[in-house]
Amino acid sequence: MDDYPLLNLFWTMLWFFLWIMWLFLLFKIITDIFRDHELSGWGKAGWLIFCILLPYLGVLVYVIARGKGMSRRDVKQAKDAEAAFQDYIRKTAGTPGAGGTGQGGSADELARLADLRDRGAITDEEFERAKAKVLS
Repeated sequence: MDDYPLLNLFWTMLWFFLWIMWLFLLFKIITDIFRDHELSGWGKAGWLIFCILLPYLGVLVYVIARGKGMSRRDVKQAKDAEAAFQDYIRKTAGTPGAGGTGQGGSADELARLADLRDRGAITDEEFERAKAKVLS
C-alpha cells in the first residue's frame, strides 16, 4: 500500500465511477434509439454507428442533441406501462366493462361519483342521492 498513495486511490475510484456512469448512459442511449418511433431506420443506424465508433463523443452529442426527447420518451413509456398495469388490474378484478363478473362495480361507481363531486360537476346533494341509488 506504500506504493499507491491515497490521492492515486481517489483518482482511480473517480475514473472507475465515471467509466461506470458512461456505460450506464451508453446503454440508456442505445435503448432510447430503439424506442424512438419517430427516428427512421437510417437515423437509428447512424446514431448507433456514431456511438460505437466514437463512444465518448457519440454519447455526449446524443445527450446534447436528443436529451429532451429522451426524457419525454421515458415519461411516455412510464405512463403507458402504468395504463397497461391499471387495465390489467381492472380486467383481473372483474369490474364491469372489462369482461368481468361485476364484482366491485358499485365501488367503481362510487369512485366515479366522488370524482365528479370533487371536480364540481355534481353537488353534494346529487352525490348523496346517486350514492344511495348505487348502494341500494
